[in-house]
Amino acid sequence: MYSEGKRSWVKHLDFTLLDILCQEGALVLAYALRFNWRWLFYEEIYVRLAIILLLFDIAVVFFTESYKGILRRNKFQELRATVMHCVVNFGGVQVYLFAIKQSILYSRQMLFVYLLLAVIFEYFVRVLWKRLIRYRKLADKDKTNMIVVAESRNVERCIREIATNKYTNYKVTGVVVVDEDMQGQKIGDVPVVASCENFLDYVRANVVDEVFIDGNTRESSEALASSLVELGTTVHMSLVHADRMVPNRQLDNFGNYIVLTSSLHIATNRQLFIKRAMDIVGSIVGLVLTGIAFIIFAPIIKIQSPGPVFYQQIRIGKNGRRFKFYKFRSMYMDADERKKELQEQNEMQGNMFKMENDPRIIPIGHFMRKYSIDEMPQFWNVLIGDMSLVGTRPPTEDEVEMYEYHHKARLGIRPGLTGMWQVSGRSDITDFEKIVELDTDYIMNWTLGLDVRILFKTVAVVLSGKGSK
Repeated sequence: MYSEGKRSWVKHLDFTLLDILCQEGALVLAYALRFNWRWLFYEEIYVRLAIILLLFDIAVVFFTESYKGILRRNKFQELRATVMHCVVNFGGVQVYLFAIKQSILYSRQMLFVYLLLAVIFEYFVRVLWKRLIRYRKLADKDKTNMIVVAESRNVERCIREIATNKYTNYKVTGVVVVDEDMQGQKIGDVPVVASCENFLDYVRANVVDEVFIDGNTRESSEALASSLVELGTTVHMSLVHADRMVPNRQLDNFGNYIVLTSSLHIATNRQLFIKRAMDIVGSIVGLVLTGIAFIIFAPIIKIQSPGPVFYQQIRIGKNGRRFKFYKFRSMYMDADERKKELQEQNEMQGNMFKMENDPRIIPIGHFMRKYSIDEMPQFWNVLIGDMSLVGTRPPTEDEVEMYEYHHKARLGIRPGLTGMWQVSGRSDITDFEKIVELDTDYIMNWTLGLDVRILFKTVAVVLSGKGSK
């Protein structure tokens, strides 16, 4: 799934919230300085002023371009922009107070002190926050991994124009030269990670979030893009026809290229912000319930099968990222070793293992699995961002090793605690291809409303104990 990050109002939500805090803080301090350190919120008319100021600040952000190019501004440009932002807010409040004939009720000395403090607070907070953002970008934190595909005659120019900007949201981790076998060499500081023949195998086995295809590579670039999208990878194409690509596409800029970006689904930052907020709130509530479940079930687990209460395993997340996955232990300690012995009794057709009356499950484990109590520690994975409340179930490492190309599409988003498979009667689904189909449909048709519906269905399934064995 690709985040439509360059067009959303929420792109600079951090600066908006910081500016509001600075504005309100300046007002509180100015009032305290003027009235012998009294608390502003004891005075009703000044509380109204704080609310009016908040509303004006939000309006200025929505109807002006206060943050346009904010990360590229130098300190002097930022000072000018900050002064303009604060003066517009101050002027708007003054016009409003004059219009309702209440300006006489407020201390003019306090208001001008507020304006001076607001400029000082906003300026220094903006400068410090931009420095932190730049540091995080330079440290490659949260950047997506991009592979560049180009011909030998264009590859150096392509790398130079795309990979040299330090403040992008992506990092070029490899390059593929389609008309020469240069695997193992370097172009600049970027390694050639694959050849044309084994590129899809490389994408299947490694963490690749996005691929940039130079439009002058080869006539089959559209077919390559379609294959990559089927793998769940986001594709950026330079100057190429998109008639045979999936309908989810948009224009983007990478270096000096205008590209057509295609993915299974393109989400806005506003949607992803709300989804993440839901994850955080839901995981906090879930962790409280997990604590209660721990008090009840931890002693029983210890008695029935001595060993740790929690089961840890490496699972595969978005686009092949590995993370530590947590559950309440519902099986005996040697369950992983005994799995190989039970493979012949696997009821799933494909790259998953499921067995009714699994002998590895401890007595209390059957009850915990029936009501999904064993899954509750994964709320911690949701809170720290490895998983989401709703998504696709994260596979094990050995399952991914057996994936065919189209299977990796289900790794195109962050894995979920629940999903389409869980609410579609997972005990009755024994074909892995059906699970892949459900997961792919979920990604392509994802909406916030769909997540809410799945969450409600999950609650009903868990409380009834259906869909799990």
